Amino acid sequence: MLTNKMFWKAIDNLAAANRISCSRMAQISGMDITALNKSKRCGPDGKAHWMSVGSLVKIMNATNTSWVEFANYFPKEYQK
Repeated sequence: MLTNKMFWKAIDNLAAANRISCSRMAQISGMDITALNKSKRCGPDGKAHWMSVGSLVKIMNATNTSWVEFANYFPKEYQK
């Protein structure tokens, strides 16, 4: 099962693989530089915030990453 924590870890791993910060990745993707901040990953009520598919596609296009490649950025213990 895919969890919010796993998803955001994949985003962090993608940024690290591209040797950029999450803020820089958001910026080159055309989003606000704070869009991928850790503080934005949960709402004020503690509910997990899931990124939209559209935002994910922006990130993947900006980093030239396919869906298959993105799946490789999920934590290894969750890959099968």
